[in-house]
Amino acid sequence: MAPHPAVQAIIDLSAGAVGGAACVFSGQPLDTAKVKMQTFPTMYRSFIHCIASTYRQVGVRGLYQGTTPALMANIAENSVLFMSYGFCQQVIRLAAGLHNDAVLSDVQKACAGSVASIFSSLVLCPTELVKCRLQAMYEMEASGKIAKSQNTVFSVVKTIMRTEGPVGFFNGLTTTIAREVPGYFCFFGAYELCRTTFAERMNCDKDDIGVLPIVFSGGFGGGCLWLVVYPMDCVKSRIQVMSMTGKQAGFFKTLMTIARTEGVRALYSGLTPTMVRTFPANGALFLGYEASRKLMMKQFDD
Repeated sequence: MAPHPAVQAIIDLSAGAVGGAACVFSGQPLDTAKVKMQTFPTMYRSFIHCIASTYRQVGVRGLYQGTTPALMANIAENSVLFMSYGFCQQVIRLAAGLHNDAVLSDVQKACAGSVASIFSSLVLCPTELVKCRLQAMYEMEASGKIAKSQNTVFSVVKTIMRTEGPVGFFNGLTTTIAREVPGYFCFFGAYELCRTTFAERMNCDKDDIGVLPIVFSGGFGGGCLWLVVYPMDCVKSRIQVMSMTGKQAGFFKTLMTIARTEGVRALYSGLTPTMVRTFPANGALFLGYEASRKLMMKQFDD
C-alpha cells in the first residue's frame, strides 16, 4: 500500500536529512579546502598545501570550521530537495499524462531533480553563506580585508543582521540557483543512469543493486554535477565571502572580473579537493537517503 502523499513527503524529507548529514561528516575538510582555494586562489599551491597550512595555523578545528552551518545547509537543502524531488516527479507524471505510479525515465527524473533544486536553493543560500564566511575567515583576517572577529556561527549571523539585514543572507542567491538547476539535472540524471546500468547488468531491480553500486552511482552523479557547475560555484563562494567587505558585484560581473584579472584557471581553483570529496560525500548522501527511505517505506508494505 502506497503511503498518503503527506506521509510520503515526510519520508522523503527525513531520508534527505539523513543523507545530508552523512554527506557533511564524510567530506567537510575537503569542502573547507575547496572554499579557501576558490576565494584565495593564489594563496595555496595545491589542496594538500591548503589542508596542511590550515592544520598548521588553526589545527584540526580549522578543517572542520563551518561544520555546524554545513550540517544545517546540507540537512535543510537535501530535506527540501528530496521532498521536492518526489513532488516534482508527480508533476512530471501529470504533465506527461502518466498514472500516479508510472516509472519515469532517467531523463524525466533528471528534470524533476532540476526543478526541485530551485526550492532547495532558497534554504541552502543563507546557511551556505555563513559556512563559506566561517571557512574563509582566517584568510580574510590575514589579508587585512576585515578586522579580527569571533569565528562562531552566532557572531557571523549577528554581523550579517547588523550590517546587511535579513536580505544579506541571500547574497549569491541568483548564482546558487544558476548553479543548482543545471547541476542537479546532471546529478540526478547521472545517478539514475548509473543505477539503471547496474540493475541491467545485475539483472535486478534498481532498488536492490546493493551498497557499493549505490555509493558509486552517487559519487558519479556528484562528479558530473561539479564538472558542469564548478565555475559558477567558484563565483558564488567569492561573492558570499567577499561581500563581508561591502556590497559585491553580481554574478556576471564577478565572473568576468575573475576571468579577466586572474585567468579562467582561477574559476577552477579547488576543483581537485572537490572531485576527491565527491565520491565519499555523495556516495554517503545517496546511501543514507536510499537506506533510510527504504526502511521507512517498508512500514507501508503489505
